[in-house]
Parts: sequence; C-alpha cells; structure tokens
Amino acid sequence: MEKRTAEPVREHAAPRSGRAGLDDLLIQAITGAGAHIGTVYLLADDGRVLLMDVQLGMPEPIAMSWARLRVGDPILVSRAVREDRLVWVSGREELARQFPSAALSLPYHFAAAVSPIRGGGRVWGALLLVWPAGYSHTLSREQREVIDASSAALARLLQREADRGEPITPGPRPRILNPGPARAADTASQLIALQAFNRLPEGYCSIDVEGRISLITAPAAEMLSVYTSELQGERLGEALPWLDDPLYEDLYRSAVVSGRVTAFTARHPSGRLVTFRLFPGLTGVTLRITPGGQDHDPAERPPPHEIGQPTRIIALHEMLHLATTLARAVTAQEVVDLVADHVMPVYDVQALAILTAKGGRMRVAASRGYTRQAVAELDGQPEIPPPPGWRPYDATRPAFFESWDELRETYPDAVASDDMKAWAFLPLVTSGRPIGTCVLAYDRPHRFDSDERATLTALAGLIAQAFERARLYDVKHQLAQCLQSSLLPRTLPEIPGLDLAARYVPATPGMDIGGDFYDLIRLSDTQAAAVIGDVQGHDVTAAALMGQVRTAVRAHATAGASPGEVLAHTNRLLIELAPDRFTSCLYVSIDLERHTACLASAGHLPPLLGRPGAPTRVVDSTPGLLLGIDPEAEYAVLDVGLPPGSVLVLYTDGLIEQPGLDLGDAIRHLAERFNPTEDGPLPALADSLIDPGAQEQRIDDCAVLLLRPAATGP
Repeated sequence: MEKRTAEPVREHAAPRSGRAGLDDLLIQAITGAGAHIGTVYLLADDGRVLLMDVQLGMPEPIAMSWARLRVGDPILVSRAVREDRLVWVSGREELARQFPSAALSLPYHFAAAVSPIRGGGRVWGALLLVWPAGYSHTLSREQREVIDASSAALARLLQREADRGEPITPGPRPRILNPGPARAADTASQLIALQAFNRLPEGYCSIDVEGRISLITAPAAEMLSVYTSELQGERLGEALPWLDDPLYEDLYRSAVVSGRVTAFTARHPSGRLVTFRLFPGLTGVTLRITPGGQDHDPAERPPPHEIGQPTRIIALHEMLHLATTLARAVTAQEVVDLVADHVMPVYDVQALAILTAKGGRMRVAASRGYTRQAVAELDGQPEIPPPPGWRPYDATRPAFFESWDELRETYPDAVASDDMKAWAFLPLVTSGRPIGTCVLAYDRPHRFDSDERATLTALAGLIAQAFERARLYDVKHQLAQCLQSSLLPRTLPEIPGLDLAARYVPATPGMDIGGDFYDLIRLSDTQAAAVIGDVQGHDVTAAALMGQVRTAVRAHATAGASPGEVLAHTNRLLIELAPDRFTSCLYVSIDLERHTACLASAGHLPPLLGRPGAPTRVVDSTPGLLLGIDPEAEYAVLDVGLPPGSVLVLYTDGLIEQPGLDLGDAIRHLAERFNPTEDGPLPALADSLIDPGAQEQRIDDCAVLLLRPAATGP
C-alpha cells in the first residue's frame, strides 16, 4: 500500500458552520496528517463521558463498540482528555503495554494519535487519527502541526457554534462520513471504469466505509454465482451467507484498521475455492476475487476452515472471555488457573508461573504445568539482574526467547526448569510499578510473531490487574479476619452448672468479613449473661465496631444493669460511635438458682428453647429497634423458664438465611430439626445445626451459642 505523507500546513477556506464544518475539519485533519482513519469525540454535558460524533474510515461495528467512553477509562482517547495532552502509540505492542483491554478489543496493527480539543478555557472533546502500523515510530513535526492546527480549529468551531446558541452535540449514533451520491459526470466515468474492469479475467468489488458493495464487476459476480443487482448496496456477508463468518469479518476489519492488504480463501457452496484480496483505502476497500489457488501468495492466510492451529479470532475470543472471568479471581492461584485454562490450550503453552520478588529473591506465587521440583528450584533463587548489554533497561517491557540458546545468550546464568525450550517473560505492571512476572514456557523452540507478542503483552496487563486485586484482597481479608478473631472470645468462662457450646462460621471464601459476635459473661457464682449480635456491614469497620459493642455490653452487664438497660446504654454509645451503622443484639440474663432467663432484644432473631422429648419452642419476644437508630429507644424484657436439661439456642441470621425462603419459615424449619437429647454433648448438637452443604455457599457469616443448665444445679 502506498505510504501517504503529511501535507504541509496551509490556510484552508473558512469551514462551514455546524456539523458540516466539523466534517470538513475532520477530513482536512485526516488528509493533512496522512492518516487513513479519523474520529471526533465530544464531551457530554456532565463532563464524564466522551461520545463519538463523526468518523471516517472505521468499520461501523468497531465504531459502535467505541462510541461511548468514560473519561476515567484506561483508554487511549480518555487519557488524552483526562491528562490534557497528545497521546501517541506507534503500534500494537505499545498499545498492548499501555492499554491492554483496548489491544484485545482491537487486535490489529495500527498507530494512533489522540489530541484533546481545547479552546476557550475548556476541553470540548478529542481528535483521533489512525495510521497503518510501521508508518512511523514517532509523529513528524509536520504531522504534529497538522494535529495541533486541526484541534484548535475544531475548538474554535465548537466555541463559535455554542456562542451562537446552536451548540454541536453528539447524536445517539456516530455519523459515518461518505463521499455521497455521484454526480452525472461521475456516473459516466464510473461506467467507463466498470467496463474496463469487466474486460479483466479476475473479479473486482468495491466496498464503501459502511461495508456495503458500491460496485461489482461481471467476472466477480460470475465467480460468486450471483447477479450484480443482487449485491449492489448489500453487505457481502449478508448477501452471501457462505461468507458470513467471524473469521472473514475479522480479516476485513484488520485490512481497514491496519491499512494493510489481507487475503483469505473461502469455499463456495459448489465446493470450489475462491480467493479474496482486500486493498483498503480512505473511502473503503477494493476486493480482488480470483479462483482459489490462482494468484495466491503462499505466505497469505490459508482457508480458515482448513486451519489446524488456532486462528487469531479464536485467541481473541479466549482473551475476552478470560478478561471477564478474571474479575472473579480472589487468589493468586485462581488467577493462574484461569489464565492457564484459557491461554495454555490456545497458544500450546506447557507451563505457566507467576513470580514475585522479596528480599532480592524470587518467589513462586502460583504455577501450573511445572513439576514440584521445578517450582522448588525457582522459589528462593536470587533475582536475575538486567542483562548487561541492555541500555537502558526497562523492567516493564516483555521479553521473548525463542530457544534455549537465545535465553542463555542474554542470561548466561539461566536455568532451564523441566527442560523447557522457549519462554515469554511478561512483566505484571500496575500504576507504572512492576509487581511480578508471568512466565510462559514451551517444551520446544517457539517463534513469537508480532500478533502473538502483542496479544500476550495485552494479556500481561489483564493478569497484572487481577493479580494485584487478588493480593489486595488477601491482605484485606487477612487483616479483617485477624481483627475479628481477636475481638471474638478465645475461650468462654466455665460456670458451674451451665454447659455451653459456641460456633462461628465465616462466609464463603471470597466474601468480606462480617460483624457477627457472641459472648458469655460471668456475673456471679449463680448468674451469667449471654449476648449475641450482628453489626451491619461486611468490612473491617463492621469487625471493629463489633468489638466495641461487645465491650460496651460487657461493661454495663458487670455494672449490674438489667437486660433492657444494657441494650439502652449500648444503643446510645453506638449512635455516638457510628451513627450510620445498625446492630441487632439479643441479651439474656440467666439465673441458675431459679432456673429462669430474662431476655431483651434489639431487632434480633428469637431464640429457641428445646427440651428432650418435647417440640422445640420459638421464644417470641417483643424486639425493640436495632441499636444505632433512636437514642431514646427502650427495650422490653421477657422472663422465660429454663428448667434443667433444657437448651437455649442463640444464633445469627447467617445460620438460616436462604435465597427465596421466608425468614419465619426458616426459623420454624430450624426449630423442627433441633432435637436435644438427655445426655447429648452440646458441641455435637451445635455442629448439627450447621448444614455442611449450605456452608460451602454461605453468603453471610453466622454465630451460634448453646446454653444448658445442668440437671444437678450449680
């Protein structure tokens, strides 16, 4: 494809007003900078969203997928607006390093520049220009001048229209610029050109920027077994179902976005092969159609349906699927497992590991495919220093070694674990800081082409984000778990005449820590108090507040307050400490001499009272308001008989909550399956209340406290 150079900056005629002027300036920017695709984004009124208003040269499906961008997104266009500067990427590998998600969505070779449209003291939007990859490693001075002048002209136009009271606002869909209908003289020229092409043995077809056929020659229609009138104005894949394949669509997009000639061979319904060569240009694509096997470059892509190795579109699908599933990973090993499941089969990788560094030594955070011996050899090895010949050394750039000799040449002290023969070292970088390295290993020499290097580089960005998220989760989870376990009682006091058992079960791994708590307080030789509660929230704050509530209850209980007074005092304290957090709480005072219990509830679930040989009873108290709502709230008390051998069950909602099950029904079901026996050990009875199957999918933590006065008394 002929390389176009940037035109020198010159004074253009004053642009037309309104959108027509915007379109003129976009076309001038594309042609002046020598680009082949251009778009104008405008900021929405809220200043947080960029909307594509007009574009030229971009396939419509791609334009629609990038039509709406948030300013905070890690995207090329968003960064230019957010940082108010020109942003340039020279090719797909650089795009993959800086914007991995964009590189996966646009797996084509191109260079791009984005300039904010600034004027009148504000940013109006952004101008995006695209060139074929390899066009240049940097923008030339002339190109920068064209981009700066075009951005300034766009800003002046937008300001002028706003001052006139007719601001240009983006529509619901991006507008696609098209040359428009031909004039009569142009029609005559087009007819002459069509007659000339009809004399050639191969077929030709012209597709406009919207992907519709604008011209097709008679030989092309004959090879496709259709009439020209059947294709005119239609999309090729819609008019010919045998070409409606994602593989062919991907090659078409690749030609348009990258500005490179691409080719593919497809099988006609009659069984013969037809070869298509795509020549992209500013206003569309020209297809050259020949019988399969004729004029076919062996280096070009073979028939997609006859390919044995995974194609790029399959790899792309796997990467996009991986990007979605990685959001669920909460540990380093889960990250590796998901990456291994999606990457190793597609790229025929034999081993994968994530390495971190601590104290100057490598640590294997997680691995797949390596033997235990290999992991042991890697773990604890000194960090590999940068190769002496690399100046300047960039720890954020990936490294690919296609053979053992190539690796040893760069790193003479390298060790080949499990007799691997080729490697990809992908730095995991977040916020510009390396946090580790993902190693892909092959059991044979492997050639990394440019597509694979770019895709794996983008993959590293996805892994880095997921791995950092997993590390932060681990730290946060361990902190909250440590805080909560330190605030719960390590042991409960032994009180003569009172048997007890307690259980605490955290939520399913992956959920945050909650605020469930319990306690047993010795008030005298014959009196004790039991408390159970649940602080709103599943975070460190809830765990810390739980400790404060438990301490307050203990302080007021030991001071001799009645159950209602204990809750009232704790309620006022909670409102002062955390006015936006609520807590349910059940407080029970037990008199072992009189065999009675006095309880008060702050919105907590009713306790159960079970006796051997009798149905378990739900103790219906009158619960008051949750703690933390009303400083003047009062809490009624209820006296309950607690005969020797009976068992009082206190619990939190995590024990019984199930999606779709009414809370009242859940409490009744719990009472029905609670059957204490005369001499049954309380720890086993507590365990029986916790359903092992439900425990694996528990969405909330739960606490259980069982109390049984001994038959002989204290």
